[in-house]
Amino acid sequence: MNPLQRARRAFSAFVDLERRIESIQQALGRIEARQVADAGDADLRASEFRAFSQWGEDGVIQRLASAVPASERIFVECGVEDYRQANTRFLLQTGLWTGLVIDGSPANVARIRSHQDYWRYNLKAESAFVTRENIDPLLARSGLGGRIGLLSIDIDGNDYWVLEAISVVTPRIVVCEYNSLFGPDTAVSVPYDPDFQRFTAHHSGLYFGASLAALECLMAVRGYALVHVERSGTNAFFVDASLTGRFARRSAKDLYIRASYRQARDSKGRLAFLDPVAELDAIASLPVVDVRTGKTVSVREAVGRPS
Repeated sequence: MNPLQRARRAFSAFVDLERRIESIQQALGRIEARQVADAGDADLRASEFRAFSQWGEDGVIQRLASAVPASERIFVECGVEDYRQANTRFLLQTGLWTGLVIDGSPANVARIRSHQDYWRYNLKAESAFVTRENIDPLLARSGLGGRIGLLSIDIDGNDYWVLEAISVVTPRIVVCEYNSLFGPDTAVSVPYDPDFQRFTAHHSGLYFGASLAALECLMAVRGYALVHVERSGTNAFFVDASLTGRFARRSAKDLYIRASYRQARDSKGRLAFLDPVAELDAIASLPVVDVRTGKTVSVREAVGRPS
């Protein structure tokens, strides 16, 4: 066997192993989903499990999605990288939802389109750097409009402004990443910049997105209730008013969780392992917008100093 044949055999074996692992993930997720279905609606924390999501989002989404009419089981997810780890992949595979995923990297989208999920399921993948100016046209060009089941946004920057701009679809469920460094009380977001990139804005990667309270304010105006924050302190879950009888409305102050994982980078891109005070100090002078007043202040002015 020549080196090229050995390389092809090794690659084939790797792909087969990856598919087997994904089948196991899916099977375990199905078992946990059946257990979640029997849980009481009030205890969303007990529903958390991970099949393909980063943390416990899969389980919470399964619980919330049980209330979505079959005719609306369509999703949109912005910021999926290569879709190996995503909030909607379990819905796609086990619930046979249809959907659109968007990522700013053409290479990531090429990998999604080459994966077996792309021909097995009704999935579209588009490469675009999402802004508040292009999000509605992107959705409309993909044939989306009106009621859908779920919208998930994790774009590490303009999340608040993009969510505010969406008007062509009306999701039953919204999942959005928040920046826990901004605290439980302040309603702030990084200022809008269509070219915003997290590690360009500040090397630490800590300066991005919006606070939980800012997202709560925006979604309340649109008729949504905050119902859950998963235990890592990363994602907030909202449901529209028609579902609030099944899932209790909660406040940002009650649900806020400070992210326990340390993600700050130093100027050379290495993990810096900063404590909470040092994390805030790293971005203290940078501007944020108070979404209630429209006033721009520094992070330090808005948040103060963590205890």
